[in-house]
Amino acid sequence: MTELVARARRLRHANGWIFGTMLLSACLSLAASFVLSIDALRLVEDPNVDLSCNINAVISCGTVASSWQAQLFGFPNAFLGLVAEPVVITIAVASLGGVRFPRWFMLAAQAVYTLGFAFAYWLFYQAMFDIGALCPWCLLVTVSTTLVFATLTHVNIRDGNLFLPARASAVLRSAVDADLDLIAVTIWLLILALAVVLKYGGTLFGS
Repeated sequence: MTELVARARRLRHANGWIFGTMLLSACLSLAASFVLSIDALRLVEDPNVDLSCNINAVISCGTVASSWQAQLFGFPNAFLGLVAEPVVITIAVASLGGVRFPRWFMLAAQAVYTLGFAFAYWLFYQAMFDIGALCPWCLLVTVSTTLVFATLTHVNIRDGNLFLPARASAVLRSAVDADLDLIAVTIWLLILALAVVLKYGGTLFGS
């Protein structure tokens, strides 16, 4: 049993697992962004169009997509995903192939994706507490963005790409080695799911 646990931990810290998870998550986010982009264009053509994910008053892509938050920069937010996620996919595929990017490049990737991560959660907050509706594709983007951010942070801490002081770097590396980041992400996603259920309850599945 101990050997099995050790193997699982080694696998989890291997590039194949880390960048494979990053690749899968980025592909899911890209797919969701693609669907959301198409829906945004459909809404431009016909604001009253009934989107396939308009299930009820709470689960309604149309309500979310029609809000000002969905076009914060003057165009559908989903277009950002169409630009950003292929970059992440390229990094993941290249890393799986053995490419090792310079530290400055990985630091820049971390900084840019952190902004995207914060933006995704701002949108989640807006949907939850201002718009009052949820979009399944947007929720998929939130989860997949979280996983990309977690894996990118994991590898950058592991490889010392963040240019942190030696003591801080050692503390973070120890935390990653102990799988505390995995525990934190798991708890965080469970909290998000619980927040949605507590906020909307049975109306999530009502007609």
